[in-house]
Amino acid sequence: MDAKLLIDGLILYLGLVIMLTCHEFGHAWMALRCGDDTAQREGRVSLNPLVHIDLLGTVLLPLLMIFLSLTGSNLGGFLLGWAKPVPVNPNNLRRPRTDDILVTLAGPWMNLLLGIALIGLVRVGAAAHSHTLMIVAFRMAHLSVLLCFFNLLPIPPLDGSQIVRSVTSMTYQTYNEFARYGFFILIIALQVPLVQQLLDGVTGATCATVGRMFGLGLG
Repeated sequence: MDAKLLIDGLILYLGLVIMLTCHEFGHAWMALRCGDDTAQREGRVSLNPLVHIDLLGTVLLPLLMIFLSLTGSNLGGFLLGWAKPVPVNPNNLRRPRTDDILVTLAGPWMNLLLGIALIGLVRVGAAAHSHTLMIVAFRMAHLSVLLCFFNLLPIPPLDGSQIVRSVTSMTYQTYNEFARYGFFILIIALQVPLVQQLLDGVTGATCATVGRMFGLGLG
C-alpha cells in the first residue's frame, strides 16, 4: 500500500468532513436566522464536526472509498459522503416558502464560499512558492465547489430536490413518496455521461473564474 496515497486520501477525507460540517452549519444557521430554532436546540448551529457526523455517511463510506482507491478498485474513483440532516420545522419559519428555499440553499452556499476561500489559499501558496500548499488547497477547493453543485441536483435527498418541492408547492407527502427512490435514482443519474460532464464543467468553470479573480490560471 502506497503511504503517499494513504496520506493524500486521509487529507482529502479531512477536507470532506470540514465541507460537510460547513454545509450542515449553513442550513442550521440560516434556519435560525429565519425564525426556526429547532437545529439550535439540538446543538447543530455549530462548526464542531462531532454534532454533524453520520456514522455511515461521514465515517464508514468515505473511508471505504479511500481504501478501495488504494487497492486500485474502480469503485474507489470518487469520494462519497454525507452528514446528519439538519432538522427544520417549516411551521416556525417567518416566510415559509421563501425561507425554506433560503435554508435549503445555505448549505451549497457554504460549500461555494469555502471553495472561494480555499482558492484564496492557493494564491497564498503561490506567493509563498509552496507547491504542496497549492496542490492541496486546489484539490480541496475543487471538491468543495463540486459538492455545492452536486447538492443542487434535483434528486432526493439532495438540496436541489427540496428547492423543486418549494417552488412547485409539492406536498411533503408527495415528495416523501418520490424520495423513497431518490438514492437509486441518484446512483443511476451519476452514471449518465451528460450529468458527469455537467458537474465537471460547471465546477471547473467556477474554479477557473474564481482563480482569475485571485490572479491565478486554474484552467
